[in-house]
Amino acid sequence: MNVSSPTGVPDDAYWQRPDPDSAPPPAKPEAPTPKPGPDYQGPPRTARPSPNWRPPTIAHPPPPRSMPPQDMDALDDAEGSARTVTYGVGLVAGAIALILLCLLCARVIF
Repeated sequence: MNVSSPTGVPDDAYWQRPDPDSAPPPAKPEAPTPKPGPDYQGPPRTARPSPNWRPPTIAHPPPPRSMPPQDMDALDDAEGSARTVTYGVGLVAGAIALILLCLLCARVIF
């Protein structure tokens, strides 16, 4: 980040107030007057496309296939097996956590 004065003056002369006895700065020039003439109305309107501008549709997709039937009894058996495995893993993890907690508490107490 450059914070030096843009005029290259090394001291603070750039930031000091002007001398009150010096000549005032030149007045701002007046804005030029616009030329008398028509205002811009925007681009011309485009012509409407013909009603038959789209190409004809030839390809028709085939109807969707039917899904295979589901065996509800097999799904229930699979869900029951998955539930048994999930409960078994949870019980083993809980038992291990309980044993470790008891060991840590026993070590702190004794």
